[in-house]
Amino acid sequence: MEYNTQKTQLHLPEYGRIIQQLVERCKELSSREERNEMAMAIIDFMGQRNPQLRDEENYKHKLWDHLYILADHNLDVDAPYPFPTKEELEEKPKRMEYPKLQGDFKFYGKSILQLIEKAIELEQGDEKEALIEVIANNMKKSYNVYNKEHVTDDVIFRHLKELSENRLDLTGIDTLEKSKIYYTSNNNNRNNQNNNRNNNNRNQNNQNNKRRHNNNNNNHNKNRK
Repeated sequence: MEYNTQKTQLHLPEYGRIIQQLVERCKELSSREERNEMAMAIIDFMGQRNPQLRDEENYKHKLWDHLYILADHNLDVDAPYPFPTKEELEEKPKRMEYPKLQGDFKFYGKSILQLIEKAIELEQGDEKEALIEVIANNMKKSYNVYNKEHVTDDVIFRHLKELSENRLDLTGIDTLEKSKIYYTSNNNNRNNQNNNRNNNNRNQNNQNNKRRHNNNNNNHNKNRK
């Protein structure tokens, strides 16, 4: 009895031993034309055995790469794609850059850093001030959600100054409630509420007038009878 441990090692176990043996047979063929023909047949067979690869981008390219790996990087055929080298496959991926936020500031999130960079790039003016105040308000919300405790505005101002490396400063105002954006939004809300209240009162008065008019007409008709 022959055990698997005594057989040739599978380079890609997901394809199974049958495909591995076909690849070995392809390498032994003396005619390049025969090798090309058999390689194409193996690629089709590999696609049938792993249909999930068809959902991936450039799946044909991946199949040819896998064929070359199965051949232990030793297959002389006319492939439609360049074969990867061992060095390329063994090369470790580049280390991903993590957001700068760490420690006490990690709960603010990467989007806050991006907004801070955007605010720094803006020239002085109302747009820059408004964006800084938006950032501070969102930082306050994030702080309260993450820490589940109330935070004073001076703490947010200090964090904002530190995250922006002293380039954004809101220490000139006492609280966020005294910022322009707060007053603008609250005034708009109050105006909308007043407008809605006036509209409701106007509609109610119109309904009352219609009701009185209908009652007067009914009384007049009764008197005539």
